[in-house]
Amino acid sequence: MRRRLLAALAALLLAAIGTGVLLAYVRGADARALAGVRTVEVLVVDRPVAEGTPGEDLTDLVRTEQLPAKAAVEGAVTDLEQLAGRVATVDLQPGEQLLAGRFAAPEDLTVPGTVAAPEGTSEVSILLEPQRAVGGRLAAGDTVGVHVSLSEGKTTHVVLNGVLVTQVQGAPAPATDGEATDTASSGGTAPTASLMVTLGLRPEQAEAVVFGMEHGTVWLSLEPEGADLSGTEVVTPGNVYEKDFQ
Repeated sequence: MRRRLLAALAALLLAAIGTGVLLAYVRGADARALAGVRTVEVLVVDRPVAEGTPGEDLTDLVRTEQLPAKAAVEGAVTDLEQLAGRVATVDLQPGEQLLAGRFAAPEDLTVPGTVAAPEGTSEVSILLEPQRAVGGRLAAGDTVGVHVSLSEGKTTHVVLNGVLVTQVQGAPAPATDGEATDTASSGGTAPTASLMVTLGLRPEQAEAVVFGMEHGTVWLSLEPEGADLSGTEVVTPGNVYEKDFQ
């Protein structure tokens, strides 16, 4: 029994020694392979990186590897400081080199013709006839008031003010140099096609807009900086002729 135990221990010892020798050989082989070869240090993805991850949050998600210079992909990142203020534009998988071209400043990700919705808001799109959207003159970046009219109760009220327009689709084409836009305000032909207007809204604001679209009609008013927004109230058949509009 004792001989068998000693034989087992000897086998385990030999296996451990063999593993150590093998690892040493592999490390030596790697060193020999890199001997005389110009190498560079690059950052490699160690754990999955989700699209939108800031460069500042990658410290625990990447590792440094030494590679032959010719194996380093063009644009490989060698220092996370290169990605300060930028975010990943795609999902990154473990094993791939960290590339500067897969990161961009958040403001550069905005689709042309749009503006980013305010922080904490979501976007809701509504389809309106031109007369309900300032004759089709709205553009991304404008702020508007949202008026809701309910036919059943015969009421109208401006339920929201200062809402940001993040995109307008179907608006008249912008004027070229020396030309006026084709809108009613410029004396041209009034637009007839509907417009898709996207608004940046908080959840409770989105509810009001969707309710208005589902159960009544919605009108948007352009609210430039300095517009007087005071004096509004719910308009009904009983008070519409009593209001003081002076």
